[in-house]
Amino acid sequence: MSRLQLDGLGKDYGAQSVVADVTLDVAQGEMVVLLGPSGCGKTTTLRMIAGFVDPSAGEIRLDGAPIDGLPAHRRDMGLVFQSYALFPHLTVARNIAFGLEMRRLGRDAMAARVEEMLRLVKLEPFAGRLPRELSGGQQQRVALARALAIRPRVLLLDEPLSNLDASLRSEVARDIRILQREAALTAIMVTHDQDEAMAMADRLVLMREGRVEQIGTQEDLYERPATPFVAGFIGRSNIVAGRLAERGRLLADDAALSLAAEYGAAGAASLALRPERIAISASGEAAQARGTVELATYLGAVVEHVVRLSPELRVLARAAAPAPRFAPGTQVGLHWGTEAERLFDEAGRPIEAAAPVRLTA
Repeated sequence: MSRLQLDGLGKDYGAQSVVADVTLDVAQGEMVVLLGPSGCGKTTTLRMIAGFVDPSAGEIRLDGAPIDGLPAHRRDMGLVFQSYALFPHLTVARNIAFGLEMRRLGRDAMAARVEEMLRLVKLEPFAGRLPRELSGGQQQRVALARALAIRPRVLLLDEPLSNLDASLRSEVARDIRILQREAALTAIMVTHDQDEAMAMADRLVLMREGRVEQIGTQEDLYERPATPFVAGFIGRSNIVAGRLAERGRLLADDAALSLAAEYGAAGAASLALRPERIAISASGEAAQARGTVELATYLGAVVEHVVRLSPELRVLARAAAPAPRFAPGTQVGLHWGTEAERLFDEAGRPIEAAAPVRLTA
């Protein structure tokens, strides 16, 4: 197990900054997932850690010692790529043994390690097969076994599930997570798929345009998003932009929303609301907002409603089935609690609710 630290890590290509000021402390045995849209800098960050790209700024430390100057093959890191990167002319066993051969491990020790890895990834019967004779999931397990065979200090996973079909993704994701936890491996994974990230991470690092938007657990990012981008990227949120007035009203595109909490701020603001936190009623009494149902969809586990609040403003509400299903054209009220609201100012900073006034005798 090893501790990995990034301190102000950055990468520029000429005048273009693709990664800027990434600071991260990955604990021993922790799985951290770099998540974000294409082009956000997550893969470049991983490649700097691996030693394939030289940083323009900052430092990378492994167990407290800088490794920026070390070539990739001397960093003791296991790599698993989205393309598997297996040698097509070598058998499964020889692919797994490749890194051990490069390290000049003895023949008996190498054979024992390969056997151990085959058993670990449940591929003992396939030791003599070539990669083309395996399924995509089996090939990815070979790539994982090869990475683990060298007993790396850090495991790096670059979109390891992206080439697998949907039915295999969850299975291989569980295999990787179980193996990582059982071996207590420090690991960093890159993905653009938030479901994979939520399922596999101890902590998430959400990136945007080369910078870190928020670092935290799944609960941190889902329940307490630091910016509107985080609220919109993790899960699904209704983002309503408008103007905050009268301590508890948000005016947005000819609609007036009565917020559940009171706020001391005023001015431009945006509200993030999770669809599952919005309740719908046929009565508009005491509603935070009123609108007209445009679409009602039964999806088995949930019922979804699209509600138009104004000519240009719609929100999505979702309830666990069985739940009332309102016909299009029905006038409804929307309700939510203070815990459901996340309000941001014009710069994307959270706006905290005003403390309730305490009356004294």
